[in-house]
Amino acid sequence: MDRQSIAARLRALLGDGAVLTAPEDFARYRADSAMRAADGIACVVRPADTAEVARVVVACRDAGMPVVPRGGGTGYAGGSLPLPGQHAVVLSLERLRRIRAVDPVGNVLVAEAGCTLHEVREAAAGAGRTVGLDHGGAGTSMIGGNLATNAGGNNVVRYGMAREQVLGVEAVLADGTVLGPPAALPKCNAGYDQRNLKLASDGTLAVITAAALRLRPEAIGRETANLGLAAPEQAIALFVRARGALGEAISAFELMGRAGLDLHFAHTGAAREPFAERLPWYVLLECESTSRHFDLRAAFEELLAQALDQGVVRAGAIATSAAQRRAMWSLREGIVHAMGAASYHIVKTDTAVPVVRVPEFIERVAADCAAREPGCVPVAFGHIGDGNIHLNVLPPAGGGDAALRAAAGDMARAIEDIAVGLGGTVSAEHGIGQTKRAALARMRPARELDLMRAIKRAFDPQGVLNPGKILGAPAVGDHDHA
Repeated sequence: MDRQSIAARLRALLGDGAVLTAPEDFARYRADSAMRAADGIACVVRPADTAEVARVVVACRDAGMPVVPRGGGTGYAGGSLPLPGQHAVVLSLERLRRIRAVDPVGNVLVAEAGCTLHEVREAAAGAGRTVGLDHGGAGTSMIGGNLATNAGGNNVVRYGMAREQVLGVEAVLADGTVLGPPAALPKCNAGYDQRNLKLASDGTLAVITAAALRLRPEAIGRETANLGLAAPEQAIALFVRARGALGEAISAFELMGRAGLDLHFAHTGAAREPFAERLPWYVLLECESTSRHFDLRAAFEELLAQALDQGVVRAGAIATSAAQRRAMWSLREGIVHAMGAASYHIVKTDTAVPVVRVPEFIERVAADCAAREPGCVPVAFGHIGDGNIHLNVLPPAGGGDAALRAAAGDMARAIEDIAVGLGGTVSAEHGIGQTKRAALARMRPARELDLMRAIKRAFDPQGVLNPGKILGAPAVGDHDHA
């Protein structure tokens, strides 16, 4: 079916305002945080509720038109974008915005897929609770997209990935069947867990329209510190000590290398070194307590004093105000913002390895990158507490990015292969989408990939939902980030 015909059919089902066809209206649906789609959008449809989502999916199935579900467009793997040359309907969940229920007794919040993570966290806070998912894209990323990619973030070390926050999901299947409303039970062993299949599926098995999320007690105490170290090995030693002293109170344990901080300082135009001594590595450590009977400050100070006395930490500072805490976090988040604003090509990866092997991973990647592209700058940063180190590569200082751009595919593959060789993964928190398909094929055994294809056929025999994502043949441009 051509562009005009499918748009007309969808307008007849949902009304004129729900369907966008003008090229200028497509602009904000053509990109995510890492890619840009030059073409492929037949129209954008914006249903207002789950029943309308089902009608859209059925209409597209009957017309043989691919459906690309989309949330806030903040992903890093092209999962919410059409494939090059594809002719698809982009199904935006942006109008499914209701918080359906907040239950502080059962500790459950039910939100529709178009609610932003920030809105969900605000609704939870209004009931004296929190949701165990938080990251830099909270203001624009939507719950449906967070679940479809199994998002991670800054506090995975305490609460786990997005899937650990989910009690149940409501979803529309490829034949229009609605499975829902989302179950809100913390315990249910009634057969296969289809909920988890839909999470991290990039919308290839079903369109998530709502979710029942687990609520947690809101923190009543929080301590944050920025700590300078000599090497990643000391960060691991500190993490082991922190686990022993603070246990599950650790909510964030973030690694920042010198190269990342220098990039951040160059971007902001103001170098504010955390300490008098310019150190090569830093850890942002944050802890939370939900009990007034736990003296978090005393435990925190004792841990850091011992780490300093024994040489594990070279310098440190504890935040004494909300402003100081924000300033510490701005160093960590500033690395990401600086990379996003850079005018040159950057090799970006989303790898993870067992925590104990993080130092070896960083060392091996640095050596491999130096051999491939002398003078290039590896930037290691991220969630060292769960092994998710983002190992990105900048072009040589003062040089252009042409050589790095040419070598990017091989370099990204080499970084991913080093991670897998250490028992790690090519995708820790950003999903597979379309940019990681070749890497997934290298990482997973053939039999496991066959089982994934069988699951896809069972859920979507006609291949309507986000075809080509996760399991499709690798497309030209894998690792070619915008």
